Amino acid sequence: MLIRKATLQDATAIVDYILLAMEDILYTFIKERNRDKAKEILLQFIKQPENQYSYENCWVIEENQKILGAALVYDGACLHELRAPFITEIRAKYNPEFAPEDETEAGEYYIDCLAVHPDCQGKGLGSALLKFLIENFVVKQKQILGLLVEKENPGAKKLYLRLGFQIKGKKKLAGKELDHLQIKNADL
Repeated sequence: MLIRKATLQDATAIVDYILLAMEDILYTFIKERNRDKAKEILLQFIKQPENQYSYENCWVIEENQKILGAALVYDGACLHELRAPFITEIRAKYNPEFAPEDETEAGEYYIDCLAVHPDCQGKGLGSALLKFLIENFVVKQKQILGLLVEKENPGAKKLYLRLGFQIKGKKKLAGKELDHLQIKNADL
């Protein structure tokens, strides 16, 4: 198993994982429950540089030349800058009132999405990817790593807490209240 930065060539594989992680949220953004449209807009932004969904911000798990999972991670201080092209596109094509809540902030690197192929879930790949991100961002770069977790996903929350994340509060995204978790060097 190899964990590496994504490349532009990985875009079509990445889109399925990001969609897996945020499908319902994306439907709220585009005001329509249409998987093809959601996938199309997401793929467009994954292929483009300098936005929150770009392959530039993505790490992938690869095994036997097949991508089995992905995670989007970026500096929370750059949220508005990275999100601007996406907001412009969504407002122009789907939802003129689109005004998403700030899901992260300065002072943390934010795991925007993390997903593993459904056939590979429960086999430690998600844990391996999280441990890699913790090692890379928290241990080596001395950064705080943050994420949001839905209350309806207690298994994920349990995993995050087991790996050292701590509950820091609540945040809203797409009208949902989510737990905000962080991990920093002192938590390890």
